[in-house]
Amino acid sequence: GDDGRFYTLSAHTIPGGRGFGEPLRMYIDLAADSDLLYMGVAEKERQFLVASSSGRGFIVTADNVIAQTKNGKQILNLSAEEKAVACVPVEGDMVAVIGENRKLLIFPVSELPIMGRGRGVILQKYNGGALSDVKTFMLEEGLSWQNKKRSFSEKDLTTWQGKRAGAGRLPPTGFPRTNKFNA
Repeated sequence: GDDGRFYTLSAHTIPGGRGFGEPLRMYIDLAADSDLLYMGVAEKERQFLVASSSGRGFIVTADNVIAQTKNGKQILNLSAEEKAVACVPVEGDMVAVIGENRKLLIFPVSELPIMGRGRGVILQKYNGGALSDVKTFMLEEGLSWQNKKRSFSEKDLTTWQGKRAGAGRLPPTGFPRTNKFNA
């Protein structure tokens, strides 16, 4: 959830496909002012990149996010004005981050620590802005994103590559104005 908590549902507790279904909030204690960021299967060796609106984040393994109660498990520590912005599976060797200031920064996944819980490290610096979106990808495949009308891909990423915690540069032509990789 965007409160930095991970919630766990056993597959056998999810109702069958008949009827109109039931709200997910009946199975977990997700706060009324919180929303879900990501839903998926917690496979044993899977890793997730979690990030907050302040531009901080880290990698957490699926083993660490399994919650034993309906209240969930606090993984990403947030201050009062922060929200969790991203929880993405780590599926590559590079990380792309873009801020509200429309600056894109690309750096290796290896620059991120693997933690069980915490605030994380600075992914990108902002001057009065916040993190918009995060994506992991393979460098040899290039960075791809979805616009409302079509898909784009960029192979030569040297312009946007840098060290973690840098400011970044304006994104390539065709990048959505929403500052999201999948608009």
